Amino acid sequence: MIVVAGEALIDLVVTAEGQRAVPGGSPANVAVTLARLDQPVRLLARLGTDEYGRQLAEHLSVNRVDLAWAVRAEEPTSVAVATLNATGQASYDFRLAGTADWQWTPQELPELAGSSATALHTGSLALALAPGAQVLEDLLARERRRDGLTISIDLNLRPSIVTDRAAEQERVRRQVRLAHLVKASDEDLAWLYPDRSVADVMAEWREAGVSCAVVTRGGDGAWLLAPDGSLHEEPAVRTVVVDTVGAGDSFTGGLLAALADLDALGVRPADRLAAVTEPQWNAVLRQAATVAALTCNRQGADPPTRTEVEALL
Repeated sequence: MIVVAGEALIDLVVTAEGQRAVPGGSPANVAVTLARLDQPVRLLARLGTDEYGRQLAEHLSVNRVDLAWAVRAEEPTSVAVATLNATGQASYDFRLAGTADWQWTPQELPELAGSSATALHTGSLALALAPGAQVLEDLLARERRRDGLTISIDLNLRPSIVTDRAAEQERVRRQVRLAHLVKASDEDLAWLYPDRSVADVMAEWREAGVSCAVVTRGGDGAWLLAPDGSLHEEPAVRTVVVDTVGAGDSFTGGLLAALADLDALGVRPADRLAAVTEPQWNAVLRQAATVAALTCNRQGADPPTRTEVEALL
């Protein structure tokens, strides 16, 4: 079982035709992707009891995401207003003040030792916004010391919300040391390190103890730095882009699902990832790129099923 921790919010998608409220949030999107790829997944999230929170809970349950560890929170649901440009690229305006996702307390977190969890994935705003970010970071630190499951982080930075670049550099530097797998986009790194190359940043993460570093590059594909130091490149899968909402999250879900299929997640995670072969890394990237492309071909964060992905691979 893969555990995903972080925000589940409502994307209020605005187009020329009007607006619609759809379930979203980077970690929640990753969880739905994993479930549609037939991976057992449990979401550790704080869900509001308002109408938006009920909509999220129903969406997650229908998609077979286990909510046994989800917290029913008194605070309202977070909202991200997603505006699409003519090419389907989304920009976001967030309404987050006092909302449910960021109010974690240590007492709300489960004990992962002894569970069936093989991996813990988190990232995005859940690791950036106080007070909950510190609670989740402490969870990552505890699990890294235990060495009993694979820790995965997707940076998914939001400079429009967390604007202090120096503070974000320090946070990312601290948190990536707790992860075995780190994923970021080239846009993340261009903002975070405007004077550094992607290759330099990936190498730094490897030196800090990250086994596998992945950087997505939109229409230019993705790079993966493997545990042995080899660099793998996968071109983007060509598709008709309806919009890019959830594409990065579905890539992450596809990546984790492919690693789970290889039994590369779990106890002694560094050893498991080191055992993945070069052809397997290429196949992992290919699956992730295919999942992302199929998501871009649809409206909103609507990842494909395993059957749909296998039909293209």
